Amino acid sequence: MHFSIIVKILGILLMLFSFFSNLPPMVVALIYRENTLFEFGAPLLITFSIGLILFLLTFRSKQELHTRDGFLVVVLFWTVLGTFGCLPFLFAPDPMLTFTDAVFESISGLTTTGATVITGIDELPRSILFYRQQLQWLGGMGIVALAVAVLPMLGIGGMQLYRAEMPGPVKDNKLVPRLAETAKALWYIYLALTLACALAYWMVGMNLFDAITHSFATIAIGGFSTHDASIAYFNNPAVELVAVVFMFIAGINFALHFTAWNRRSLRQYLDDPETRFYVFILSLIAVITIVVLRVTNTYDLDGSLIKGLFQVVSVTTTTGFTSADFSTWPTILPHLLLYGAIIGACAGSTGGGIKVVRILLIFKQGLREV
Repeated sequence: MHFSIIVKILGILLMLFSFFSNLPPMVVALIYRENTLFEFGAPLLITFSIGLILFLLTFRSKQELHTRDGFLVVVLFWTVLGTFGCLPFLFAPDPMLTFTDAVFESISGLTTTGATVITGIDELPRSILFYRQQLQWLGGMGIVALAVAVLPMLGIGGMQLYRAEMPGPVKDNKLVPRLAETAKALWYIYLALTLACALAYWMVGMNLFDAITHSFATIAIGGFSTHDASIAYFNNPAVELVAVVFMFIAGINFALHFTAWNRRSLRQYLDDPETRFYVFILSLIAVITIVVLRVTNTYDLDGSLIKGLFQVVSVTTTTGFTSADFSTWPTILPHLLLYGAIIGACAGSTGGGIKVVRILLIFKQGLREV
């Protein structure tokens, strides 16, 4: 283990995290004239100072990262940054969270888990709401991937870190020859999809703040909302359909998005076995859900189509938005949706679950054994 280089990278991550996580909410606080600058200014100074100290103590370290070093850095990323990410929740008078609850909320956001201990979300200051949504966006693509783009400028190789962070069996694929350019390409796609999603939400009726913050959670496949009722708050089928489109897109391998954009062709999606199987799984679960909802008169035809499709895509991609209480749906539907969540989204996406490619490989291997 090269502990000095690990500490150096951790210091860099803390410094990056201090600015990317705290400065935007401070801008939001100024825009909405909220008295929450201290809640973000103090964590920024604390996090940056500790990161700077760690970096200066190991500044001369030049060792190359090994695979196990990369895994340790990623583990420390989720634990250390998740802990420092709780500081704004601790400093904020609303919500009043204990240290345990604040760490839970922070790590839930960064890991895009989407579980929350906060109630009365609608009443929180907008800067706190923005920070909470932004945690998911930073964790979705992974601030580690952002660091990979910066590390080469500091004389640190980032391949082991990239392999440790990227999900699924596609981590050895580079989109472009240089690793830093690969990380940048992923972030450009991530940012472009976020902007497109925010614009679409705004065009179908969300206010600008809700559109931006929900685009963070949609593209990150995180599921946090600025309202206790989640997407159901808007009571707008168009909002649900926009969410379906972008949750579906975010569940596809981002390397495939890059290839399709680079070649200006949708053929890449049609030729990819994992994407085809991903569409098949979503379509199968959606058809079963819609038919059962309609046959049991749970909703009318329009309601069955929209509510059924929305919840299938939201749960199966592990986003977690809700527009209805699907736990009360008839027959096997609640269990069917949870089975879909176990499968999850594609490898190389921001989604969770086992990953579609692994299910596909198991299925194909099973056919060979028959």
